[in-house]
Amino acid sequence: MYYLMHSLNFLFNKMNGTAKKLNIELPNFKQVIKLPPVDLEKLRYGTDLIKRGFAKMQKGGVIMDVTNAEQAAIAEEAGAVAVMALHKVPADIREAGGVARMADPVKIQEIIEAVTIPVMAKCRIGHVAEARALESLGVDMIDESEVLTPADVFFHIDKKKFVVPFVCGARSLGEACRRIFEGAAMIRTKGEAGTGNVVEAVKHIRLINRAIKELQNMDEPDIVNVAEKYATAYRRLIDSIREEQGIDRFSKDDIVFEEYSFIEITDEIYKILLEIRDMQRLPVVNFAAGGVATPADAAFMMQLGMDGVFVGSGIFKSSNPPEYAKAIVEAVQHYDDPSVVAEVSKGLGEAMKGLDVFKLEESERMETRGV
Repeated sequence: MYYLMHSLNFLFNKMNGTAKKLNIELPNFKQVIKLPPVDLEKLRYGTDLIKRGFAKMQKGGVIMDVTNAEQAAIAEEAGAVAVMALHKVPADIREAGGVARMADPVKIQEIIEAVTIPVMAKCRIGHVAEARALESLGVDMIDESEVLTPADVFFHIDKKKFVVPFVCGARSLGEACRRIFEGAAMIRTKGEAGTGNVVEAVKHIRLINRAIKELQNMDEPDIVNVAEKYATAYRRLIDSIREEQGIDRFSKDDIVFEEYSFIEITDEIYKILLEIRDMQRLPVVNFAAGGVATPADAAFMMQLGMDGVFVGSGIFKSSNPPEYAKAIVEAVQHYDDPSVVAEVSKGLGEAMKGLDVFKLEESERMETRGV
């Protein structure tokens, strides 16, 4: 019920924004829909139901990276289910070098005002202040993204403490479980963003899918061992300190991330793994991202079991962004119909040039950021 009300309120706000531009006065949302009593304290940090519900609304669609209102309008016209605001598309971030940060709030606000579809935005890994700023701007989802320069080499954000839902990248089932434990409402492959090369995104979903299949053959003690292995990543800070101090000691009751002990994290990841084993998929939607550049790339990722597709440089670094955007949306919607994929791929012009990811230096790789 609360998720339905949240969605209706969102739609009314968008309608009011359009009406104001046309000098039309619409009734207040609460005058039209009588809301039930709400305990605001209980809803202060949102709920998994609301966050995951919003993410599921994007299922089967394409989310496009945009840097300004004009690009956002192109994305909406092409049929994107949402846009992702950032200061440069990944290919330009690679070329520019330096430190990549969240987009200018002015640009984000312009994008929000320009479209009626949801607007997401990227923050740096671990950068709580950027995430809070984006939440205050009213973005619909935050991407804690390896495409931007990480702010914290030890931890991601504790996303459970936010009202706004988060999406995070994952190369493996372990990374996906850690991000879900932290409160991510959507997972995406990391791929290798800004390369126009889909090979890493394919690798990541194959690794995740195979790891999920392996869970079928495990009994609960084995899954406990897997959960403990996945939780070990949270020990890096405390292990580093104790190594420097010459202390060879670790207790499973030690606090290793925010207020969580190692054993508490292991237990939560264990529960997530049991859910994954039973569902034979992640408990949140899982999108493809990183290197999608053509309609066929997008269709291929959907055929591998993805719930939708993120596209960044593949559209706005092509020779014909509006047509590429429309074609990729069509390919995602009809990924199981080769004739449609072939038809929408005709006469699009040059795709983005792209990079051979196997020739990248380790320092140039974005997918390895965050664990």
